Order: sequence, then structure tokens, then C-alpha cells
Amino acid sequence: MGNDFNPFQMAQAQLKAACDKLGLDPGYYEILKEPLRVLTVNIPVKMDDGTTKTFIGFRSQHNDAVGPTKGGIRFHPDVTLDEVKALSMWMTFKCGVVGIPYGGGKGGVICNPKELSKSELERLSRNYFRAIAQIVGPEKDIPAPDVYTTGQIMAWMMDEFSKVKQFNAPGVITGKPLIIGGSRGRNEATARGCMYVIVEAAAKIGLSLEGATVAIQGYGNAGRIAAELLSGLGCKIVAVSDSRGAAYNPAGIDPWAIGQFKDTTGTVKGYPGSEDIGNAGVLTLPCDILIPAALENQITAAVAPEVKAKLVAEAANGPTTPEADKILFENGIMVLPDILANAGGVTVSYFEWVQNLMGYYWTEEEVNDKLHQVMVQAFSNVYNMYQRYGDIDMRTAAYLVAVERVAQAMEVRGWV
Repeated sequence: MGNDFNPFQMAQAQLKAACDKLGLDPGYYEILKEPLRVLTVNIPVKMDDGTTKTFIGFRSQHNDAVGPTKGGIRFHPDVTLDEVKALSMWMTFKCGVVGIPYGGGKGGVICNPKELSKSELERLSRNYFRAIAQIVGPEKDIPAPDVYTTGQIMAWMMDEFSKVKQFNAPGVITGKPLIIGGSRGRNEATARGCMYVIVEAAAKIGLSLEGATVAIQGYGNAGRIAAELLSGLGCKIVAVSDSRGAAYNPAGIDPWAIGQFKDTTGTVKGYPGSEDIGNAGVLTLPCDILIPAALENQITAAVAPEVKAKLVAEAANGPTTPEADKILFENGIMVLPDILANAGGVTVSYFEWVQNLMGYYWTEEEVNDKLHQVMVQAFSNVYNMYQRYGDIDMRTAAYLVAVERVAQAMEVRGWV
């Protein structure tokens, strides 16, 4: 994330544009422009060498008009309070776009998990969750994995919460291992949801997926699985990148083979037969579909004029700045915004929570079928809004769908 960029201001600008377009009473924006509550915690951790180190953590709960708040926890050295607040706001609207009964939440801890041992990471995870335990719970706020957090970390957090409450509480968190209440299909859900909306959008713009070229910035869970799923539909993956470099081959890259290469070497950089064009270089390659699947603020006003894709699908949160959005729209490039394109993860997290609450679990086929139905309907709602106004991009259309839903809940509750 750029040092000169504030993601929370970006989220507020997007919200304001949607409220104005819908003609809402100013009271709605006044309530929605800030989170309902934000908790900052100081987390002491006993390190392996016997010293004690403190870490700063956050939990932001943006809005609960529709239902309990929901959103991931990230462990990253660049976590900021404004970033967490912005992500919680985006989660409110992501849940609104797909029509699930959640508001938005987000958490983060300022740390570099790569520098921690497994036991230090466990102590940090448990101590953070104990620190926020008073404001989370199956009926209040349900966290999930995010950047550099895993199913194992979710398991430690759920176990810690269960100890605090003195009963087993699998519904407090999602993205857990299957053995303790995780959902089948959850690991692939973000990428699979992204693939479903790409299929729908490609049909609308007349793009055949057979032979369509794809560039993916970020080869973590979402980027890697998206590459595999799209390859299975006949797309040709021409470039992928991670934090250490990129791999570009216009003749195509086997997503499974380069995934194994990354597992072995720790990076896609240096993959045999590929050229390293840099992480940023992936964004401006000639391709049909571009998938930003890394961090925020990647496609800026400086980058946008060089984007050559026909379709941009945001598997990451907030990768495109408002200024860049305008440029892409003027250049005729359809952007599938983050709150739609990567909403598959929170949708299957919702499915996991539902399964936890009722103690009955679905097959992977059932999960994927339900996810497909939700994502197709969500795309249809956003595309219809996009066509209804005629002068807006897909991001604004998605915000209109989401904000309208949240505003209706606020209205009937009597908040405005």
C-alpha cells in the first residue's frame, strides 16, 4: 500500500458517491462514514528466547443493521488503523452485494508472521483473540482468515474463545479446519466466486473464455486457485506474480506446475521458461482478463492508462484507486469490483457459520452449488443496476445495490 494513500478516505469517497446517486437522506452517510466501534489492543507475547514483546492489534465493526459483523483478521507489518476501518466498511458492502445477513468487520495485527516461530505465532493469535473476546461471538462479530492468517490460526483463536466462554463455540470464527467445524469448499471460495462472476461478465461483453489470456498479480490462495479454475475453463494463464517477482510467458503457464515451483522455492520468480517482468509489470500486460489478487492501491492513476485488459476482476480488496477507476471506465474496460468479485469467501464463510449454528454440514458439491447461485444473482443485480443508470461503472453499481440494502435495514430499524 502506498505511503501517500489512505484507504479509509477511498472507502468514504465510494460510499458518498453511492449515497448521493441513490438520493439518500444525508443521515445515512453520516452513520455509515465511520465504524460503529473500533477496538485497539496491546498484545504481550512471550517470545521463544524468554523476552516479552508487545504487538498492536485492531478490530473494527462497521455496521450491524443487517446482522452481526463479519470480516477477516490480517497479520501484516503494514497494517494500519485506517486500513482496518476501510476494510470493515468494504465488508459491509460486500455482504450487501451478495445479500447475506451480515454487516462488515475487520481485524489486524501489526506483525511479520514470517519472522515468528510456530509457537510464537500461536501465542500471538490466542492473546489477540482473548483481547477482543468481549466484542466478538457468533451473535456479534464473526472473524475469518485474511492476509497471512490460516485455518490453523483460526483454530487457535476459536479454541481460545471457547476457553474464555467455557463452552465449545465453533460459530465464532470461520475458515476453520474441517475437523472442528470448517466448511467444505471454503478454501477455494474466494477464487471460485471470482471465476463465477468472470464467466457472467465475459458473456455480457462478448469475450470467449476459450483461449482468453489471463494475468494475475498475487499468487497466494485466491490468485493461485483462480488460475487453476480459469485454466480449467480453457483460459491461458500468461503471467503470475508474488511479492518477490513475476513469471511471464505469452505462450502460457501451467498454473499447477508453477504452484509446485512456488511451494518449493517460495516464489514464482525464476519459473523455467518465464521472464520476470516485476510484480507491477503484470498489471499492464496485453491480456483479456487481469486479476489483481495482491494488496490495495495497485492500479493507480499512473498505471490505469497502461492497462490493456478487457476485463479486470478484483480478487484483492481495494486494488484500484478512484482516479484509476475513472480512467478504466473511460477506456471501456469493465471492472468487476472487489465487493462483488471476491465475495465468494465471505459467502462460504456465511455458509460455514450457518452449518455451525445448526450442527449439520453440507457436501462440497452443495456448497459450490449454493455459492454459484449467490454469485450469479449478485452479478445480475449489479449488472442490472449498471444498465439502469447507464452512466456509472460496475463498482458504483455494486455500491448502489449494497448501500440500498443497508439503508433499508437502517430505515426499518428507525436509525434514520
